[in-house]
Amino acid sequence: MANKDKNVNIEKVVDQALKIPGVKVDRDDFLEQKFSKLVTSSQLEEILEFGPYNAGINKSTIDNVAKSVIHKRTVKSTSVSFGAGIPGGLAMAATIPTDIAQFFYHSLILAQELAYMYGHQDLWLDEHLDTEKARNNLILYLGVMFGVAGSSSAIKFISSGASKEVLKRLPQKALTKTFYYPIAKKVAGYIGIKVNKDIFAKGVSKVIPVLGGVVSGSVTYATMKPMGKRLASVLSSSLDITKNELYNEYMDMKEEFPEIIDIDFEEVDEKGEA
Repeated sequence: MANKDKNVNIEKVVDQALKIPGVKVDRDDFLEQKFSKLVTSSQLEEILEFGPYNAGINKSTIDNVAKSVIHKRTVKSTSVSFGAGIPGGLAMAATIPTDIAQFFYHSLILAQELAYMYGHQDLWLDEHLDTEKARNNLILYLGVMFGVAGSSSAIKFISSGASKEVLKRLPQKALTKTFYYPIAKKVAGYIGIKVNKDIFAKGVSKVIPVLGGVVSGSVTYATMKPMGKRLASVLSSSLDITKNELYNEYMDMKEEFPEIIDIDFEEVDEKGEA
């Protein structure tokens, strides 16, 4: 078992977990499975192109489908935790503890499913993460799921439709890595501390195999469901967030990450110059 006095390197965990067969969620296939029986073929095409909400699906319907997604993923994660194995195996089991790998395997799948449910675009390109930005987005999703302060504001700010208009009022450097890449790294650090405190405790249950499996599965069930609900709630509120609310989220980020976000919310012209 890993040294409990050391924090988990979440960036490493994410990188390794993304190599597990089956962790990738095909956006189009997923959305088609969830909405093909609820909409016409023409509306399904709009969903695949623009996302459910922008295709005219009301938020309450999306929220209900999301609840079903969270429930099914929670059940699967509990079953896998009890069964001690992930489909396709754990090639990276030697680098991070198996129970943590299992937990993040399902957490990353759920994060992708919920992100696509609420209109985010495909993170994958030719079997790889599209960009480093996409990888950092996954860490931000995990930050929200773990309840890391500031991560909810970051997700709302970068994912809401209103952000496109609000971003015009920010200095151009806010659109570079100085904006949310460092936030993602800090969120990763906070998650590492939380994982060290909360998840390594599961390793103790492995001492007694059968009972350990029950404990591990129970912990996974009790943890995964609220994590999914937390992310779904943030993504749902991002769908119709107002500019004023978005401004408040930005100010919350500044308060939480003062050494990272040191720019003012100010008017800029069409060329992005203050």
